[in-house]
Amino acid sequence: MRTLRTPEDRFANLAQFGYPAQYLEVDDGEGATLQVAWVEDGPADAGPVLMLHGEPSWSFLYRKMIPVLTAAGHRVICPDLVGFGRSDKPTEVADHTYARHVEWMRALAFDGLDLRRVTLVGQDWGGLIGLRLAAEHPDRFARIVVANTGLPTGDIPMPEIWWRFREAIQSAPSIDVGRFVQGGCRRPMSDEVRAGYDAPFPDDSYCAGPRAMPGLVPTTPDDPASAANRAAWETLTRSSTPMLVAFSDGDPITGAMAPVLQRSMRGAAGIDHPVIADAGHFLQEDAGEDLARAIVDFMARY
Repeated sequence: MRTLRTPEDRFANLAQFGYPAQYLEVDDGEGATLQVAWVEDGPADAGPVLMLHGEPSWSFLYRKMIPVLTAAGHRVICPDLVGFGRSDKPTEVADHTYARHVEWMRALAFDGLDLRRVTLVGQDWGGLIGLRLAAEHPDRFARIVVANTGLPTGDIPMPEIWWRFREAIQSAPSIDVGRFVQGGCRRPMSDEVRAGYDAPFPDDSYCAGPRAMPGLVPTTPDDPASAANRAAWETLTRSSTPMLVAFSDGDPITGAMAPVLQRSMRGAAGIDHPVIADAGHFLQEDAGEDLARAIVDFMARY
């Protein structure tokens, strides 16, 4: 597959995000390799907190949370999904599949970094990918945090607002990523922060990932990813791995999933699940410190 790599100077002087990127080569699924980026902070010998972002953001989304978690003594690892951030960007929408994104993150986290006793933090697509990893590799995970996300199988209709988002991002002549992220927040965003979300995408040729991801969400029972997601649901509902459901109070896209996860997942039983106040879909941007403190408390208890 043909790929692009965002020039490094696009990431110079980012607001509150001075973490140097690290890189690993993974198999692209077609006989070549892709460069996957991640940032890391905290004690190298501490249990890893793997924080996965979603659509159309990148690890910059977690900049408010990293200092809170590392101050509590945790090792934090924030990858950029393929097609996002400082990772390589396949240029064709068809290069992106749900299965490939799961495999690319698996290769980074387990083959490359050999992470064990992982605390997963997944929001948006970070949950769709991370929950698959947790179900398919349960021995690698100590805890799970789900935040404004889900594991769709296509058996339940997606909300109308999600369909409007999908249409907007697939049909727009060019994608203003910062504007889309701002649209998913409740609190205003500075021009400097919007520029941080725009940084990975110098022009629309870099945007196949953001365009592709909405179309990969299973919306019918026979979607290519539906069977694997159903299997993951069945595994996770039986799992005793502690699960924190930390949704915001203002996400019309995934908000309805919070009570479903709380009552369906064995690992969520008996846990005091927080509601992150005054926050939209991108709760890490709106209230990242609050979410991070809730995770620190969860990790201290379980």
